[in-house]
Amino acid sequence: MTPSNCNESDNKKDDKTPRMPNIKVFTGSSHPDLAKRIVTRLGLDLGRATTKKFSNKETNVEIGESVRGEDVYIVQSGCGEINDNLMELLIMINACKIASASRVTAVIPCFPYSRQDKKEKSRAPITAKLLANLISVSGADHVITIDLHASQIQGFFNIPVDNLYSEPAITKWIKDNIPEWKDSVMVSPDAGGVKRMTSIADKLDIAFAIIHKEGQRANVAESTVLVGDVRNRTAIMVDDLADTCDTIVKGAEKLREAGANKVYAILTHGVLAGNAIEKINNSCLEAFVITNTIPQDKNMKVCPKLQVMDISVMLAEAIRRTHYAESVSYLFTNVPY
Repeated sequence: MTPSNCNESDNKKDDKTPRMPNIKVFTGSSHPDLAKRIVTRLGLDLGRATTKKFSNKETNVEIGESVRGEDVYIVQSGCGEINDNLMELLIMINACKIASASRVTAVIPCFPYSRQDKKEKSRAPITAKLLANLISVSGADHVITIDLHASQIQGFFNIPVDNLYSEPAITKWIKDNIPEWKDSVMVSPDAGGVKRMTSIADKLDIAFAIIHKEGQRANVAESTVLVGDVRNRTAIMVDDLADTCDTIVKGAEKLREAGANKVYAILTHGVLAGNAIEKINNSCLEAFVITNTIPQDKNMKVCPKLQVMDISVMLAEAIRRTHYAESVSYLFTNVPY
């Protein structure tokens, strides 16, 4: 049996520091840095838990402290070894539940399998629904996530789901980092992100444009059409997820061809698979901005254009408000300080 992750607080907090009662926050293996940022914001110690793998790769979890009667939050993002981390999350939820935790909340910043939310063709699975069932059956009472790929995934659950939005953080980043933002244009790189893009454009009171992909035909290369005017202006593309980055990079080229002075890309979840980093480095993008729902430390070392927004403050405030039975709707339009 080889240990793969051990979640323990490095430093004990001063006993005089005010503490939130009856709450425990644990982390899985996927993103311990984000969990540490969350508990630091809340003034808590990270819950003690050990995850191990047996020689046959089975996952074993040991909760290292009592959770009886506690309000438990387990932070595990859908990244890295996704299937192993998902199984780890389910086991941790169940371990806390059968140890008599009063409530168990799964904090999943990047929800895995969210793109498999409908049947694209015959005999295709709806894996997001299957995952919702697994989380519910494991014993979770509540889920907190950020920018689901499709909002209807909330309806797959029979338990409460708080789908937080990155829009307030994106809006703040634009105002703080793009001096000419008042004369910029918000752009959606495809039709699927129009609602998200127009919402941000309305908040900033600026123009918007859409990059429309024309239907593919046999033996004809895919082409795109820009709907809107970006000439001599700064273009800001927004989307929820960056995987291979083909859509974003090609969209940036289209915008520069149309006369845009600068092009920024701002996204919530930076999967950045394959040679995505190389594409970003070689692109005409001024900056590629993502949140830290997925760890980006290694990518930042090799990609000068990559910038990361910290959303641990938002998650920490969501946890605090949930624990004290306060409304979280404030977070839909505001960035907590």
